[in-house]
Amino acid sequence: MSWIILGVVAAILLYAVSLYNGLVQQRNQVRNAWAQIDVQLLRRSELIPDLLEGVKGYMRHESAIFVGITEARKQALAAGGNVPARAAAEAALSEQMRGLFALAEAVPELHASENMKGFQEELATTENRIAFARQFFNDAVLTYNTRLETVPSNLVAGAFHFAPEAFFQAEPSARVHVPVKF
Repeated sequence: MSWIILGVVAAILLYAVSLYNGLVQQRNQVRNAWAQIDVQLLRRSELIPDLLEGVKGYMRHESAIFVGITEARKQALAAGGNVPARAAAEAALSEQMRGLFALAEAVPELHASENMKGFQEELATTENRIAFARQFFNDAVLTYNTRLETVPSNLVAGAFHFAPEAFFQAEPSARVHVPVKF
């Protein structure tokens, strides 16, 4: 009889270890997915100074947009790994960039510039990569958070203080797409 009880306890412990390891694996997948988003956001951030330098000569009288983009970029970089703060800061940066492209479209020389077309293509490619990485991240967060809330893994998650992760959501203003053509 004691062997049966010991066997049941051992089976329960092995199952709990398996649940714990699965939670750790999914938490690490969420962290990896965030790192992929971060790489693409930093790539976009590194393109911005070159873009601004190329545009400044054509738009000297529009210095407010340059200040706005620079400040939004600083805030995005300062938000770091705080997902909700970073999402809000990146949405503000995207809004500023849309303003720059709208102004650039009104300047015929800049509109026809090969450099501007190249920057636009690079940024569009980067935005697509960000969207893909954000989708992968949100899928990983969904899977992880679901495991935290379902029985029996929620018992292990609660015992070891696994915390839910936040989704990377666009701000409401960023959900309106304004097409920019060069």
